[in-house]
Parts: sequence; C-alpha cells; structure tokens
Amino acid sequence: MLGILPLLGLISTPIDVRDFGAVGDGITMCTHSIQAAIDKAAASGKGVVIIPTGTFLTGSIHLRSHIELHLDKGAVLLGSSKRKDYVKGNWYSLVIGNKLEDISITGQGTIDGQGKALAQDVLRMVDTGEVKIPPHGWRPSELDRPQILEIQDSKRVRVEGITIKNSACWVQSYRRCLDLTIKGIKVDSKTYWNNDGIDVMDCKNVQITDCDVDAADDGICLKSEAKGAMCEDIQIMDCRVRSSASAIKFGTASHGGFRNIEVRNIAVRDTYRSAIALESVDGGTLENILVSDITAVNTGNAFFIRLGHRNLKAPPGKVHRVIIRDMDVQVPIGQPDKGYPFPGPPFLEPHNLVPSCIVGHRDAAIEDVLLERIKIRFGGGGLKEIASRTVDQVPERPSDYPDFTMFGELPAWGVYIRHAKGIKIHDLTVALDAPDYRPAFVVDDVNGLDLDPVTVTGSDKNPIAAVRSSSQIHVSKNIKLIQSPKAH
Repeated sequence: MLGILPLLGLISTPIDVRDFGAVGDGITMCTHSIQAAIDKAAASGKGVVIIPTGTFLTGSIHLRSHIELHLDKGAVLLGSSKRKDYVKGNWYSLVIGNKLEDISITGQGTIDGQGKALAQDVLRMVDTGEVKIPPHGWRPSELDRPQILEIQDSKRVRVEGITIKNSACWVQSYRRCLDLTIKGIKVDSKTYWNNDGIDVMDCKNVQITDCDVDAADDGICLKSEAKGAMCEDIQIMDCRVRSSASAIKFGTASHGGFRNIEVRNIAVRDTYRSAIALESVDGGTLENILVSDITAVNTGNAFFIRLGHRNLKAPPGKVHRVIIRDMDVQVPIGQPDKGYPFPGPPFLEPHNLVPSCIVGHRDAAIEDVLLERIKIRFGGGGLKEIASRTVDQVPERPSDYPDFTMFGELPAWGVYIRHAKGIKIHDLTVALDAPDYRPAFVVDDVNGLDLDPVTVTGSDKNPIAAVRSSSQIHVSKNIKLIQSPKAH
C-alpha cells in the first residue's frame, strides 16, 4: 500500500471564527461568519480555522484546499435543524468538500447534526409536498436528508480526533478520494434511519484507525458506486464498532469492487447483523482481502461472504483470494441490538440462529477463501418447530438485497457454504450453548474443500452433512466432536 502523504505544513496565524462575527451561543446562525473565516484562510494559500469552545449553529459550509478546520475541546459545530439551511454537494450536507487538496478536520470538539430534529423537519416537508417518499419506500430518500460530512474527488484528506454525531442520514461519506486518513474519531449516530458511521466509496490509499463507531446502520462501510472504479489499498485497524446493521461491510453498492484491503484488530459489540460482511452483488470484483484479529460479542452473525447478481445488465462479479483469521465471536439467542434506538428490522421469515456463510452464484463460484484460527460460540436452541429446511430447499435469490438472513432458515448451525471452490478451513471451533437440530456444517456445490482440524462442541449430530454436487473434498480425520451435557 502506498503511504499516506503528509498534510502540508500549516504555519500561518490561526483564524478564529469569532473574529468574523460567529457567536457560540447555540442560537445565533453562524454560517456566513464561519464561511468567511474559511475563505479568508484560503485566500492566503493555507491556514487553520479555529472553532473555539462554545456552540456554533450553522448551515452548510464549504471547505477549501490547504485548510485545516480545527475544533477546540468544548467546541460544538451544531448543524441547523432546518433543511432550508443546507445546500447540495452530492447530497445535502453540513460540511462539504469537492475537488480539494490538503484538507483536514481536527481537534477534540464535536460536529452535531441534530439528526432527530432535522429529520422531523424533512417529514414536515413531506406533509407540505416539498419532499416525496420514494415509490415502495417508507422514509424520505437519502437525497433529501442531510448528512454531516461529505468529501469527494479530493486528495490528501485528514479527519482526526473529533466527535461526529446525530445525523439524519449517513454520518460521513468520502467519494473518489486519494490519500484519506481517518484517525481517532468518535461516531455516535443512532438518532434516525440509516446512519452509517463511515462510508468510503471508490477511494484509494485509505487508513481508518483507532475509531469508535456506534451507528444505527452499518458501522464502517466500503462501497463501489461505478464500474471501472474501486475501493483499493485500504487499511481499517484498531477500531471499536457497534451497529444495528453490520459492523464492517463491503457493499451493498459493488459495481467496480474492492481490492487490496486489510481489516485488523476490530472489537465488535451488540451488532444486529454480521461482524464482517463481504459482498459483491453488482458485478464488481472483491479480491485480495485480509481480515484478522476480530473479537465480536453479542452479534447476529460472525461473517457473511456473498456473490450475488443484482445488476442483470452485467455478468456476476468475482469474489476470490479472501483470508479471515484469528476471529472470536459470540452469537446469542435473541436480538443483539435490542434496546438501542432504531434497532435492526424484523425478520421477514422464521428461522433459527443463522450460521456463518460463504454463498456464491450458481454461475460464478466464490474462490480461494481461507478461514483460519476461528472460534464461534452460538446460543443454539434451533428447533424444527420454528423452521426446517433441507439443502435442496434453500432458495438462490441472486438479485435480493444481501443480508445474512436473506435465505431464511439454513440447514446448518455453524457454517454454510454453497457455490464455492478452493475453500480452506483450518483450526476452526464452533460450539453450541443449547442443542440444535441441524449439523454444524453444510456444503453444497463446493469444489475443493479442505477442513482440518475442526472442533464441534455441544452437538450430538454428525458434524458435516448434505454434501451435494461436490468434488475434491478433503475432510480431516482430526475432527473433534464434543458432546456437552446440554446436547442430550
């Protein structure tokens, strides 16, 4: 991976927004004053703009090249609760940067989007007919709800130390950026609808490190919006994530794809969907991915790898060369994000606990996946009376929205693999806290499976079942089946 280029030295005298008329009382609208300070600093070629201690109410502001926006400890940049005070970049946003170089947002202060109040104002606009609910939708579009931070088509971008909270939409998005550093920030956005914590789209040379994310939707999410563009050369490291969707997710948008990405040392808690979700469903390529040192407590699913086919105008994409290692996950009975504002949506069909999944397309297998040194403990309790499905009955659903529950009941409780080849599973332990009617592993249309060694605890079933349309399967004799007292 190419190194992240350092920000140019900013040695000019810092500019305080109060010198341009900004008042930190949380009542006075400061948009023009803050923008004037930014533009003044930009006129000198480079500079630092200070948001001092206080609460500064603002609508949309535009960053400029070679500018650092610094929020002092105790400073709050407070987004307006009125949609009329926002302008559009790609979407309506509070802080906007477009086609810039050498920009940074730093400090120990907070950017607060007032998401709940702002969303209520958007709903008022729905009542007056100014905003429409999309067909078949239940909420105003992302195009009509302001996010907090939007940076696109920019180079050498740094966001460090600040807290970003309470968005009415995604919290922050970075589109087609080169050399992006997000370090030591805190994201807290559970106030309304799809509050993705960090969204990175078709960016190159990215480092996301030492961040705390608590989000009502995906925690840290990579997306690829255009064919021919990719998320590439990215590191996500040393972060803590809580999500009412998935903690770390590649997708759903996956037109170009994802390449050369490392996800390391991530602590996940109280997460409704998957700790790790790797998805290509729009024709993109997902390759050269390393995920390691993941701990997840109270999450709905350990990992979900999916190759689907939503974009019927193009052939299915490709998912290959993926490594997941050193993972320790606890999957409970019950909803992991219960009690949080805006928890994950209700399940569409009955099912027991969902296994970890590697599911390709019948015409495009997932290839070359290594699972190594993984421990997953399941609450168990799977009953045929709740749901029961044989391997022949699992639907394909190639064009459906990718999600760990998309197939409904699956015939395994531990790991389910379908339409794949070259899968190696080494040193895997799966354990049940309560009996389950299903076997631990089910493989279907898998060419080349190496399973060695494996430990299955708490089950009295054969560990592997329903191998269909498969060849070159090597299942080691080194499989330990430990029957706990609860399993009898």
